[in-house]
Amino acid sequence: MLSATSTPKSKQRQLADRFVQAFNNMDVDYISSTRAPDCLRHILPTTLGHAPMDNRTFISSLHHLKAIFHNFSLTCHDVIEDAGSHRIWMYLTARADTVVGEYVNEYVWFLTFDEAGEKIVESKEFVDTIMNRDFFPKLAKAMREQQQQQQQTDGTNNKAKAGGQREGMEVNGSAR
Repeated sequence: MLSATSTPKSKQRQLADRFVQAFNNMDVDYISSTRAPDCLRHILPTTLGHAPMDNRTFISSLHHLKAIFHNFSLTCHDVIEDAGSHRIWMYLTARADTVVGEYVNEYVWFLTFDEAGEKIVESKEFVDTIMNRDFFPKLAKAMREQQQQQQQTDGTNNKAKAGGQREGMEVNGSAR
């Protein structure tokens, strides 16, 4: 009888697994730490018109998404690794709760690693075009409305605080 032995995961596969887990935890600092300084993220297909993102832009977008995607989770369904070319392909599904309803998406990630398998040097991400076309405009509209409401609330609160400070100054001034 043959015994089944598992091959230890390569460094780049371990990093890819931790990268997915970091998204599940929305650990933006860890996600950032996995990327080489000149790493670019490409969202595909190119017909969607997304420009490549450098680290600063990508991390900024993650902070924004972290605030609006609740209970975000990625599930990896399939992985193909080509250790010789330092690449991993992953098929993933995602779900989250947002102000406009449930977010459900599919991705295929193409991750390219440095020779040591310790940093991601390039990320290409195929996304569900229907979700991208239909869901994100609704989400963007809701977020703009929410931001406008917050600004109005902040403006009202600031006026009330300023009025209270003036009143306090008058009371304090007349007491002297």
